[in-house]
Amino acid sequence: MATLPNPLPSLATSGLRLPPGTLVDTTNDGPWHEPLLWYTDGPATPDTWPRLLAEGRTVGLLPVLLDGGTRGEWPEKWELSPGTTSYPGDHHAEDVLGEFWEEYAEDELEGAAIEPFGPEWPGLAPTPQVSGPVDAEERAAEIAALLTDADGRMPGARAALVPARRSADIPAAIGWTGPLNHENDVARLCAVLRSWEDRFGIRVVALGFDHLIVSVATPPTTVDEAVAVAAEHFAFCPDNIAHNTPDTLRAYADQYVQGEDSWSFWWD
Repeated sequence: MATLPNPLPSLATSGLRLPPGTLVDTTNDGPWHEPLLWYTDGPATPDTWPRLLAEGRTVGLLPVLLDGGTRGEWPEKWELSPGTTSYPGDHHAEDVLGEFWEEYAEDELEGAAIEPFGPEWPGLAPTPQVSGPVDAEERAAEIAALLTDADGRMPGARAALVPARRSADIPAAIGWTGPLNHENDVARLCAVLRSWEDRFGIRVVALGFDHLIVSVATPPTTVDEAVAVAAEHFAFCPDNIAHNTPDTLRAYADQYVQGEDSWSFWWD
């Protein structure tokens, strides 16, 4: 996969002001030829994200939170597979989502569940209209702070730095296999994340063994826009709707998409 020059091997002499951490080169096929990511040895705090963003971006590294879950499954146990990952820029979100929709829509969701759409892919949702500039990096920092505070969903999360061209490419850059049962080449899903970066200002904020959280700077604000995005979410991650409650696009859009500043995905 085409990536930026990897600054991780020289991290110790880079001059970055980083807390103690660990370089990871463990993959599903054995050690990789260079580190895939660096992550902190201790839990992240609400102020960790902006500090790592400021430090890492000077050398081409982007931050992401890592969730080990209740079983403490950190990246060394994630079955990372960079050798089977292509380049996100070689794929198109419209094609990827259309293929998934046609494969899953009739089997997983039927009748009223996929209204107002049918078995034919409805196309990409429109870009929301915004009244003024929205800082996507600031929104990502806000979501990261909420996730890592004492009452957050990920109080024990570690902060990581990854060599990636853009936030949407982070899963591909490390060969993340969280969606393996849905898609073997995560770069195809990263192509969708790139499209969401462009249309909704998303940033990849957190990764776990099989789940993903993104911040959303400009979420859809109307019912029609939200339902169109819900269709994209279903194609991207069918388990979000088919194996969850609510299990219709309209209900999902109302509860998890419209006006929401973060989106979460989980693959069974």
